[in-house]
Amino acid sequence: MVADQNKMTLDDTFVGESVVIKQVKKLILQVAKSNANVLILGESGTGKEVVASCLHQLSKRSKMPYVPVNCGAIPRELLESELFGHEKGAFTGALTLRKGRFEMAQAGTLFLDEIGDMPLSMQVKILRVLQERIFERVGGNKSLQADVRVIAATHRDLEDEVKAGHFREDLFYRLNVFPIEIPALRERVEDIPLLFCMLNERMKEDMESSVQLTPEAMASIMQHSWPGNVRELSNLVERLGIMFPEEPVEWDDLPEKYQYDISQIDELPQTIVSPTGNDDNESDRDEIVENENKGASESNLDVEATGESSVSSHMLEPSNLLPKDNFDLKDHMANLEYSLIQQALKESDGVVAHAAKRLNMRRTTLVEKMKKYETMFGEG
Repeated sequence: MVADQNKMTLDDTFVGESVVIKQVKKLILQVAKSNANVLILGESGTGKEVVASCLHQLSKRSKMPYVPVNCGAIPRELLESELFGHEKGAFTGALTLRKGRFEMAQAGTLFLDEIGDMPLSMQVKILRVLQERIFERVGGNKSLQADVRVIAATHRDLEDEVKAGHFREDLFYRLNVFPIEIPALRERVEDIPLLFCMLNERMKEDMESSVQLTPEAMASIMQHSWPGNVRELSNLVERLGIMFPEEPVEWDDLPEKYQYDISQIDELPQTIVSPTGNDDNESDRDEIVENENKGASESNLDVEATGESSVSSHMLEPSNLLPKDNFDLKDHMANLEYSLIQQALKESDGVVAHAAKRLNMRRTTLVEKMKKYETMFGEG
């Protein structure tokens, strides 16, 4: 029961169902209950701080403080005081005694983010704390106990940093007891719809606004390389939420850098209702299924668009019985769809928007189909 609850907590916090993310979740569950030091590796924006938070929530120290500190964001001359605190009068401006992050995290978890940016002089002092579990405030001589679990993270390759002399080898091995590497977003493309939904729900809570991507738009952003990873995706969700509040975002509504050719994609991604896969609102689910069915029917052009009989009656005519030999349904449907598109374009004098209306489909969908058939048949 506890294991199931832990998994639910993890799934709610760290969203993703790809193979690589399932492996990361497995590692988190394995090490969470121990007091082992954990080193989280990964590119900027992959969610290293989310993993650190999950490790604390699932640990035996979860009811005690969780204290994060970004080692790269604090000036070198202030980092020692920030981590270990200082005594009154320790330096100019130290008017009162101040506790450092190690004291604040007593009996809990200290998250040292971007530890690869920490200067060598400070690395020596962190190593001492990890080895001896004691430290002193700046300007003080009293040893204080450090009962903290240390989780560190970096976007740097620390082994290369060690070889270059920028990071202490002994500290690296102290931190690298249990490494967890977070994959880049481009390595888990199938998680993008789930992440988009999660970020959209978060935006709705914060800004009372949400946004929805059409399948074509979702297929397009799934082809992006995402150098900024989940952080970049979060920025895109917020940007679209401001530009298109409560509106479906089409392919051509996306910023140009996210507009990719999707004409060769056979199956568009489905709309994700909930990042956890649970949807308690039956009516919402029915509406989404209805919309998806409508979208599917758009891709199979209604034969009524030609002014002839309906698809069902048309298909029952004896002349349209299944041929006996050498019949390829996919090619047959492609030829039929191509023929109908050409007829619609001819009737509309080549105006794509009018042709799309004639075929009862979105203009962007028709444009993608035209690109697809231009490749197949050599013309638009």
